[in-house]
Amino acid sequence: METLRYQIEIDAPAEKVWDILWNDKTYSQWTHYFSPGSVMKTDWEVGGKTYFTEASGQNGMVSTIERIEKPKHLVFKHLGELTDGVEDVDSEKVKAWNGSLEAYYLENNNGKTTLKVEVGVDNSYKDMMDEGFNKGLEVVKNLSEN
Repeated sequence: METLRYQIEIDAPAEKVWDILWNDKTYSQWTHYFSPGSVMKTDWEVGGKTYFTEASGQNGMVSTIERIEKPKHLVFKHLGELTDGVEDVDSEKVKAWNGSLEAYYLENNNGKTTLKVEVGVDNSYKDMMDEGFNKGLEVVKNLSEN
């Protein structure tokens, strides 16, 4: 498991960047490079359930919120997969990566925001993550600044 790090400077307050990251209307825009039409459904509770899925909601990842302090940080812990609407958090396949973290940190700097992302992944997903986050965070920047 490797921890990948991404960072971008955004000329907007942290509250606006947070909203762009997590509201239903813009989430699928910046995550398009991971999965077109992707959706996040969460109860916003530490230890609760969060699902990152493709448009149908039947396939994706099962996660939980590890830590949250709006608009400063949000840390997800990935638990397993959702396949055809069925959760898998116990198979050998998911045991290789369950427990990995995906963290978002927003630092306010005089009306601007530094957005930092850290994600634990198997090295075989590095290229996909690099493309998704590098392009996706540019979308977050553009949406936040306009």
